Amino acid sequence: MRKFSKAEEEAEINMTPMLDIVFIMLIFFIVTASFVKESGLDVNKPPPNEQQKKDDDKKNILIQVDSSNRIFVNLRPVDIASVRANVERLHAENPEGVVVIQPAEDAFAGIVVEIYDQARQAGVYNVSIAEGRQ
Repeated sequence: MRKFSKAEEEAEINMTPMLDIVFIMLIFFIVTASFVKESGLDVNKPPPNEQQKKDDDKKNILIQVDSSNRIFVNLRPVDIASVRANVERLHAENPEGVVVIQPAEDAFAGIVVEIYDQARQAGVYNVSIAEGRQ
């Protein structure tokens, strides 16, 4: 009588033909698909006037932090201790002003948080953090 070996070969399913068929079907559907251009409304926006652009620029209080962690309020260099006073002064001139903090990519996060806190202490609660400068 013949003894059966314990190590039987396991049957494998060859997936190559199925993958070939799937890729052929994919190519078929891509080629036969109809690309429909979605219709939309054409909007004719009036060109912005120069006065509106100047007013928009005055509304924001821009605070920038460069890669060496220097702070600029509306492009003027300031110390970290004087950020609150500058924001209070600029916010008093324009109460609708929004503080925009624009840190460099490699600026310290602690400085950005400190600036954010000082802007909030100055009474400005609309504080945004924009994408950093290069």
